[in-house]
Amino acid sequence: MTNTQIKKYIRILAVVVIFALPLYLIINSVNQSVKSDEPHFVGKESCIECHYNEYQDWVGSHHDRAMTHASDSTVRGDFNDASYTTKDGVTHRFFKKEGRFFVNTLGKKDEMEDFEVKFTFGWEPLQQYLVEFPGGRLQCLQLTWNTEDSVWYSLADTLYADEDMDASNWLHWTNQAQNWNSMCADCHSTNLDKNYDVETDSYNTTYDEINVSCEACHGPASEHIEWANMADYARPLNTNYGLVVKTSGIDNKQYVDNCARCHARRASIKDYEHSANIYDHMMPNLPVEPLYHVDGQILDEDYVYTSFTQSKMYMQDVQCNDCHNVHSTQRLFDDNRLCTQCHRADDYDTPKHHFHKSFGEDGQPVRDVYGKVMEVGEGARCIQCHMPQQPYMGIDFRADHSIRIPRPRLTKEIGTPNACNQCHADESTEWAISYIDKWYGESRKMQYGTVFRMADEHQVDALPMLKVIYADEVYPEIIRALALQKMVQNFPDSARVLLNEALLHANDHIRYTAVRNYFVDSPEAIQKLLPVLKDGSLAIRIEAADKLYVLPKEQISNSYQKVLNDVLAERKKALEYNADFPGGKFNLGNYYYNTGNLEKAGEFFEKALKQDPLLHSVKVNLAYVYNSQGKFEQAEKLFKNYLKYQPQDGNVMFSYALFLSERQRYDESLEYMIKASELVPGNVRIFYNIAMMYDFKKNNAKTERYLKLCIDKSPGGISYYSALLNHYLKTNQQAKVKDLARGILQQFPDLENKDQIEALL
Repeated sequence: MTNTQIKKYIRILAVVVIFALPLYLIINSVNQSVKSDEPHFVGKESCIECHYNEYQDWVGSHHDRAMTHASDSTVRGDFNDASYTTKDGVTHRFFKKEGRFFVNTLGKKDEMEDFEVKFTFGWEPLQQYLVEFPGGRLQCLQLTWNTEDSVWYSLADTLYADEDMDASNWLHWTNQAQNWNSMCADCHSTNLDKNYDVETDSYNTTYDEINVSCEACHGPASEHIEWANMADYARPLNTNYGLVVKTSGIDNKQYVDNCARCHARRASIKDYEHSANIYDHMMPNLPVEPLYHVDGQILDEDYVYTSFTQSKMYMQDVQCNDCHNVHSTQRLFDDNRLCTQCHRADDYDTPKHHFHKSFGEDGQPVRDVYGKVMEVGEGARCIQCHMPQQPYMGIDFRADHSIRIPRPRLTKEIGTPNACNQCHADESTEWAISYIDKWYGESRKMQYGTVFRMADEHQVDALPMLKVIYADEVYPEIIRALALQKMVQNFPDSARVLLNEALLHANDHIRYTAVRNYFVDSPEAIQKLLPVLKDGSLAIRIEAADKLYVLPKEQISNSYQKVLNDVLAERKKALEYNADFPGGKFNLGNYYYNTGNLEKAGEFFEKALKQDPLLHSVKVNLAYVYNSQGKFEQAEKLFKNYLKYQPQDGNVMFSYALFLSERQRYDESLEYMIKASELVPGNVRIFYNIAMMYDFKKNNAKTERYLKLCIDKSPGGISYYSALLNHYLKTNQQAKVKDLARGILQQFPDLENKDQIEALL
């Protein structure tokens, strides 16, 4: 062949290859770009020769089957012209055509369409299915296969039974809540880059391996391969065998943090890059309601991390692989040997401790709160009492990893569940309390849930106990962080000193909580927060920037101006990373609003509202933008629509009243101000504006009444005294002028214009 013929042949070959490959293979199976001077991903095949046993454990595991291409060997659901009717009466059909898998279901237009299933997601006890959409999206069908009972079921009917699940609802399977790229992908594939383009609202998501493979946990292994290929004498020392992630010779915090990137309920700020510091890419949730019960037990889907880090096991250096084969993902033992690795069997694996019959003994099974039959002997299993299970996604029962002692008395006191009544669903809480007291005595240590409930009810006795929990290292650090947050939320004045101290705390949970809840309300507070911009944890320093960038520039010392700008650039990247969510678009819009770019702010507010019409808070901020841009009619529609759905929000009602006042619609404005004052009686500015409105209308009696209410609500506010004094002067009420002047001099003896007040006597 000539060179010209060769080039022509290559071009033809390239065209054939491109058009022969399905689009999803082009998008999703491309390896990440590799820099030659950095470790890169090499694939599981490179591990088998030396790590055969670990590989065999992994094959067939939940990690192996986390995601794969749809085929006869991977699809478990019935696609042989099967059908399923959802609660809305719609019948959906599952079928095969030319060897491919299809679902006939409601699409984005609420019309029945055929959708091809390209990927399976998970293996058991349920398997989900992914469908390709424009913009690089993969969407997760809510029609799901129950592998235990071999039936179809609907996640929408199970989880969102009270929702009107049409295509406009963001929970609908075609919308963002069921989007693989943002909701699922980073924990189901190896070396995933979401690659969301904020301007085009599209994805070019890539991964190195479709499932959770070796390098998902150990990091890119190219340098490990080089290390393994060296002669023993040539291998460098202290290099962790050339691996990026250490999984041996580390403490339990480091080990558990390795798993936290996926096994945690969290907010992410960037793609995972195998950082040893979890706060470089995410912020795990504290155990707060409604994600957890007030005592820290699981409630919503929490993925283990925050539960386990509350536990005594974690505090005693237990880590994931003490109970699990991390390659097969299975428990090391299915019976009580799992616990008697550490706990003496002759003390704990005995009826003298658990007071239940063992397998094979006579007795009657019981039915638990979920309708499951608990056979005789189940009550003797440690995990039934100390790690009670709860179903997620309808049928997936998961154990509470906070590993706690059953406390039915807490059920009575603060309403949290207990393992006794979970199994014995037909018995009362008092019944459970009587047996626990009989077996183990009535004395119990204080449980932090009791203190947190007291704090939420603003009981002053909770404050000293919160301080004890925060300061005492016997408590888990994630609970100490929550104690600090409870202080800020319920006793803010008492929390200020501790917040300043916590800014310098060694633990990231506590330090992040301090920054997030910090009061930036004085020059001294600003000076204390500025050094946090140099924090070693990305999440913490961008949280500090979020507090500081809205301040006037002159309040930031020159030495920190560049630092703040650099961290703001990091913060903007984090906002853009999450801008595929409606809430992320809202946050990015707020960033642009606070930096003075109203056009961009309005753009992202509009996109957020289009994506989730029920994200009502966006409407208020977009109304502010429209008002600033002179789009008054559009602004008013948004205010009214928001108040239709949130009629008890007195602060927004007040904002709408001010908007009406600017439009010179004073009677309407006054009407909404009065309603707002009834909803938020603590907002003194509302009462002041009502007074000024009555002053404008020359209603002297009501002007005086509302100004006096301002003084009653804010006795330290000199401006309200001055307003009332001016009102008396303007209306020639000399006796009241003198009485009020005397009161002002008595209340404010160090007043700057004291001589002017004295002249009125």
